[in-house]
Amino acid sequence: MERKGIRTERGNQNREIGDINKEIRQARARIKQLKDWVYKQPIADVPLSDMLSAINAAQNMKSKWKKIAGLQMSAKVLMFLQENKITSMEQLADKVTELNQRQYDLAGNIKSKERRISKLNEHLSQVDIYNQHKAVYKKYKELDPKKREAYKEKHAEEIGQYESASAYLKANLNGYGKIPEKDWRTERDKLLAERYALVDEFYKLKDDVKNVETLRRGAENIMREEVRQQQPTKTKGVEL
Repeated sequence: MERKGIRTERGNQNREIGDINKEIRQARARIKQLKDWVYKQPIADVPLSDMLSAINAAQNMKSKWKKIAGLQMSAKVLMFLQENKITSMEQLADKVTELNQRQYDLAGNIKSKERRISKLNEHLSQVDIYNQHKAVYKKYKELDPKKREAYKEKHAEEIGQYESASAYLKANLNGYGKIPEKDWRTERDKLLAERYALVDEFYKLKDDVKNVETLRRGAENIMREEVRQQQPTKTKGVEL
């Protein structure tokens, strides 16, 4: 059905898996940048409250709505700092290290479940093919041998797909006496629920990463201001 351009539940799952894996790679790169930055900071003594002030000062406040958005962003960052008891750059560095480990663990758990879900989806896809063409194959086997050849020629695709699915399923019974369709579906649904919970946790991690990136911009604003203040002031005048 997917090859014919018809979207299916399993196809949607595969697309979602691809999207999440892309986001995981992007988050990994963003955290690496933050980790590289936070351990190179020469402003260890700058209070993080000063960074929030710098963030607000850097906001484009041309309209009421932009001003509100800036305040909302600062409120989120402040809540992040309070919830994590972060008051110094050293503690922020520890948080970035924790985010890096959380990302690593979450990515591993998500991918592990996705691999098993993918395998179970393949099992169930073959079960669907097996069940879809079972009646045709049964009739083929019950026919008089003299009539089988003509019937097989007419239903070659269905019979071929049934035999291929049957061989696949026999190779993947793993000790079951019969096709464990119900068990496979139950396991797949359980893993999907666990994966969704992990993905929710991953999105919370992304929010934390965004908050640290906002703090980084505040720190960079501070450093730019310090550099500006240290530059000699150029004066214009007429030399007498």
